[in-house]
Amino acid sequence: MNPTELPQVELDELIGLFFPDTDSGVGVFHEVDASEMPADANRLLNHCEHMTVTIEDFHHGEVDVKVLEEHDSDTHYSRKILLTRKSDGGVVQYGIVRLDMSTLPQVVQDQIRERKIPLGRILISHDVMRAVRLEKLFRIEAGEELASCFGADPGADIFGRTAWMFCNGKPAIELLEIVNLG
Repeated sequence: MNPTELPQVELDELIGLFFPDTDSGVGVFHEVDASEMPADANRLLNHCEHMTVTIEDFHHGEVDVKVLEEHDSDTHYSRKILLTRKSDGGVVQYGIVRLDMSTLPQVVQDQIRERKIPLGRILISHDVMRAVRLEKLFRIEAGEELASCFGADPGADIFGRTAWMFCNGKPAIELLEIVNLG
């Protein structure tokens, strides 16, 4: 696939899977350069690595997944999630993902739908060849739901990113990943 054919994460479309408009629960998004982010947000978001590994390294321990809402169709599976520290249950990430299930082996699809293991851990454990392409970094004025999940005030500055994950060379997973620095 040449660079002009690469898919782009459509933020409004991805958020629209779960909210009537972008700022209704997640917040108001402002695209930023990495230099405009706090050091910890930069470390957590400004990379092309697997987020599960990055989050676990940053927090010095494994994370659990909590699925808040999901949608399943013949071709795509989408979910809104929280990642929480196993050590104390603290919320470390809020995310929305849309997966093209046809790009993943059946055993991986089944484990994803079980809602017990973070996506990254599933892909790693099944040795699914993957590459992450960072798209955009954001400062987000937290909406009601995001603020509530992070124990923050509505309007608080929170940071996130959009990215694509390619599995076995194919665009497979659209990601919105928002980190809790509080």
